[in-house]
Amino acid sequence: MKKIILTAIAAALLGTGAMAEQVKVGIASEPYPPFASPDAAGNWVGWEVDMIKAVCAAGEMDCVITPVAWDGIIPSLTSGQIDAIMASMSITDDRMKSIDFSDKYYNTPTVIVAAKGSGITPTAEGLKGKVIGVQVSTIHQDYAQTHFGGDAEIKLYQTQDEANQDLVSGRIDATEADSIALDAFLKSDAGACCEDVGAVADDPAILGLGVGVGLRKGDDALKAKFNAAIAKVIADGTYEKISKPYFASSIYGG
Repeated sequence: MKKIILTAIAAALLGTGAMAEQVKVGIASEPYPPFASPDAAGNWVGWEVDMIKAVCAAGEMDCVITPVAWDGIIPSLTSGQIDAIMASMSITDDRMKSIDFSDKYYNTPTVIVAAKGSGITPTAEGLKGKVIGVQVSTIHQDYAQTHFGGDAEIKLYQTQDEANQDLVSGRIDATEADSIALDAFLKSDAGACCEDVGAVADDPAILGLGVGVGLRKGDDALKAKFNAAIAKVIADGTYEKISKPYFASSIYGG
């Protein structure tokens, strides 16, 4: 009788989804619209938040969205405080020295934004003598310092919003970031001052091979789950359905 009762309880738990694997998915605690930012009620919303929910549902994972400061998000993963990162983190050789990645789930260009009519171009010559604002601990910091740092001043910010604010106020001449993130800024009232002056020259060693889920080294079972779930939401149309309200065209990339 005892065995029958325990079996029934286990079946009931499975039926409600209580036995699904719980996964703490880290996102950056700093707002990064349109990918992830808190709404007026403090709830996290955005394309990447919707993707987390869709991917976790497809992979039958009980995911808990866990905000973590961007500059501490990889240590939080490697120390076991979170189990995965879905925070627009590009897949780069440097990061793969300490963590692993799933297959990509989006890939968009890196661009330079400056004041309208500035004459700035997204090249070392075009940015010579200028002050460029970038978010700290990002591929954009690495790229700007590598490609523009010899002739321009690189100013670091904790968030992209802070860089955008200084661009509006004229304290910096340009900023470098993901095209989609900066497009959201340019569409805002504050961003009316500025324009996208073009994409930077590609450097896969720094800019990476797209954005993937960050995972601990050796966590191969979880990696396989995320890869299968990402493939599923792309194949069944969920990816396109989620993306349509946010973007005019696909951001999956080549």
